[in-house]
Amino acid sequence: MKVARFSHGESISFGIVDEEEHELVVLKADPMFAGYDPTGERVPLAEAKLLAPVIPRSKVVAVGKNYHDHAAEMGGEAPAEPLLFLKPNTAVIGPGDSIVLPPESSQVEFEGELAVVIGRIARRVSEADAASVVFGYTIANDVTARDLQRSDGQWTRAKGFDTFCPLGPVIDTDLDLERGTIETSVNGERRQEARLADMVHSIPAIIAYASNVFTLLPGDVILTGTPAGVGPITTGDTVEVSISGLGSLANPVRSA
Repeated sequence: MKVARFSHGESISFGIVDEEEHELVVLKADPMFAGYDPTGERVPLAEAKLLAPVIPRSKVVAVGKNYHDHAAEMGGEAPAEPLLFLKPNTAVIGPGDSIVLPPESSQVEFEGELAVVIGRIARRVSEADAASVVFGYTIANDVTARDLQRSDGQWTRAKGFDTFCPLGPVIDTDLDLERGTIETSVNGERRQEARLADMVHSIPAIIAYASNVFTLLPGDVILTGTPAGVGPITTGDTVEVSISGLGSLANPVRSA
C-alpha cells in the first residue's frame, strides 16, 4: 500500500494511492496513528501536490558509509557497526521543493538513499522484531555540505541545513527490499546505481542498533546510507532519486 501526504485546495490530507485510477483515496487522519479510515472523497493525483510523506516527530537518524563502494570512495572501509548521525526535522522538504545551497559551503553533494519510517515506539528492539516497528519506506536525499563535513570533524552542520533532507513521494508499507534497486541522476545523467540488498548493515540490524542508543518514536525516519557515485550539485540542477516500487523523488537546486 502506498500512502501520500498532500495538499489540495487549502487543506493538507493523507491518502492511499490508487495507481489504477490515478487517484488519492482521502483518509480522515494520519494512518500511522488513526488507521485507514476513508472520508469517501477521491482526489485526482494530477490535482494534488505531494508533500513530504512524513514530518519526523523528533529526529532523522542516518547511517554513514553503509555501502562498501561508497566507503571506499570516501577513503576508508565500511565500519563494523552502523555509523549513526542525526539530521534535524527542520531539514525535511518534499517532492519538487528546492534544495537551497547555503552560503557557508562551496561543495554541496547529493546522496540518494532508502528511508525507513518508524511506526511504533521502539526501544531496544531485536533484529527479529525490527519489522514490527516499521510503518513503511520512502525515498531520501541526504544532502551534504562535503567541505564542512571535512573541516568540522563531525557531521551535524554539514548534514543539518534547512532543505538538506528531501523525502517522498510516498510511503510504501510493503516494499520488496530484496529485489529493490536505487538510482540517482542529476539533470537526467545517472550518477548512482545499486541494489538495496548491497547494504553493509541490514535494516533490521540498523533498527536494533539505533533503538539500543535512543528510543525511536512514530514518525522518526532512518536513512540507510548511500551507494557510490555521490557528487556536487549547483544552482539550476535537478536531482532525482529513484527506487524500484517507490517511484522518484526530484528536487531542483538553487542558491540561498
